[in-house]
Amino acid sequence: MSFNPNEHQHLRYNPLKDDWILVSPHRALRPWSGQTETPAIEKVPKFDPSNPLCPGVTRASGKVTPKYESTYVFENDFPALLEEGPEPEPSDDELFQTKSAKGTCTVMCYHPHSDVYFTSLSKKEILDIINEWIKQTEILGKKYVWVQLFENRGQMMGCSNPHPHCQIWSTSFLPNEARITDLNLRKYYQKHQRPLLQDYLEKELKKKERIVVENKEWLVVIPYWAVWPFETMVLPKRQILRFTDTDQAQREALAEILPILVSKYDNLFKCNFPYSMGWHGAPTGEKLNQCQPHWTFHGLYYPPLLRSATVKKFMVGYEMLAQAQRDLTPEKAAALLREQQNVRFKTE
Repeated sequence: MSFNPNEHQHLRYNPLKDDWILVSPHRALRPWSGQTETPAIEKVPKFDPSNPLCPGVTRASGKVTPKYESTYVFENDFPALLEEGPEPEPSDDELFQTKSAKGTCTVMCYHPHSDVYFTSLSKKEILDIINEWIKQTEILGKKYVWVQLFENRGQMMGCSNPHPHCQIWSTSFLPNEARITDLNLRKYYQKHQRPLLQDYLEKELKKKERIVVENKEWLVVIPYWAVWPFETMVLPKRQILRFTDTDQAQREALAEILPILVSKYDNLFKCNFPYSMGWHGAPTGEKLNQCQPHWTFHGLYYPPLLRSATVKKFMVGYEMLAQAQRDLTPEKAAALLREQQNVRFKTE
């Protein structure tokens, strides 16, 4: 019997994290008798006087959200990070180490209306969001070494507010994901004198096995080493280090491809597809002027759904105690997304 990656279990290497993923495609044939989720409610009002992210509504902190007309950014009323605070005592014990953690947490509303999203916004409105992402990255990156822009979409991802928004956490330290990625990107560059993700992009363009959608400036692909069933990576076709390095052509092309990606996600199971997404680029702050050619700016989408709008992938047991495991191959997942329409389905 010859090996078939679509039928037989195997390991795949993730060069960004220097770890391995177990792929078990034969398990996709098993019947599902586990937990199912309740599909997200589709209908959201344009304005909800009780929603603190809507214009003119008083938030729990007592502050009033202004009557904004485009994007709106404000400091999180209950942040996980503060700019000031007492320093921890130094320790000589290598088993009990503590370091200082300073930062800011902000919230960014995409639009004044609650019932819109990338699939229903105009290109100009999406460009407004992208430009605000870039503006915040530039402002916060002057002070902080890492600016993590991220969005949790849907209740399944812990998002309790349906208003279109994201968060930006800026830190005085490199978070674990950034630190590990930086280390492995640097190792690859020192060995090949080429950015890892640019080499990867060129190979994916040739193979055409895991591409979901592309345009002149961007490629959306399910990574060869993807952990989540329908995980995708958004890569620039022209090498850049950070969001702030994008030119107008790249920004406009990104405004065109993001609603297509979200539409394909939503069309797959006819729902508001839940995910956590975010952007990674070269560290900033004190590293802003350092030479970092090993970095390539990119976006990451991590959706939990596996078989339907009500069945998700659980990262438990073996995944928590041993290593990541997936049933659906990245190639199969990419084909399923690729065949979806570029325009979101209509709800009755």
